[in-house]
Amino acid sequence: MRLLLGVLKQINKPSAPGSLRLSSCASGGLSPLRDEALIVGSSPELVGRLGSQVEVTPGFITEEEEGALLRELEPGLRKKRYEFDHWDDAIHGYRETERLSWGGACEEIFIRVRSVAFREASRLLGPVHILDLDERGYIKPHIDSVKFCGSTIAGLSLLSDSIMRLVKEDATHEWLDLLLPRRSLYVLRDQARYNFTHEILKDEDSVFNGQRVPRQRRISVICRNLPG
Repeated sequence: MRLLLGVLKQINKPSAPGSLRLSSCASGGLSPLRDEALIVGSSPELVGRLGSQVEVTPGFITEEEEGALLRELEPGLRKKRYEFDHWDDAIHGYRETERLSWGGACEEIFIRVRSVAFREASRLLGPVHILDLDERGYIKPHIDSVKFCGSTIAGLSLLSDSIMRLVKEDATHEWLDLLLPRRSLYVLRDQARYNFTHEILKDEDSVFNGQRVPRQRRISVICRNLPG
């Protein structure tokens, strides 16, 4: 929380190259503006090029809504054990599941996610993917299979702040770091989805723009659209 407050206090400082900030908009939400903040990159040109394809919205859900999601998720997750290997070696220290139906309070959250993250004509992948990372866990650089996922990924971050790193697959000097505060929503679209690997950094590597971001247990609740 102190980290997030510190980041938000940077809003009135002069612009920093290669970064985005978030500021209040008329609807009471937050909209991305170029400046210091929750997204930093290897260059201003890269940030500008991907400006509409990478979004982070802090405070997308309330503490009460996070609690509602956890009450539905925890009973099933507790039946699983954390795995420290993965079929394609992409994830370490995780347990996962999918969920198709939700109680009313949670379904309202997903209505908001869908309205913000996906184009109106998008056909959504039915089950919501749940990925529970142990505090020692991490996600290695990867691109989700184009066979099963479409052009957009949208994820809620529960329980912990974390850092997501995007690296251009054929030009590794081009990168973005995303600060994902607890209860935020991130969205990756189009080029950011297909041409950049994404990863969640280990706790010991979790540094954003020079500042340490302690990584604890993290649950991501992920919606995707269908290919085509």
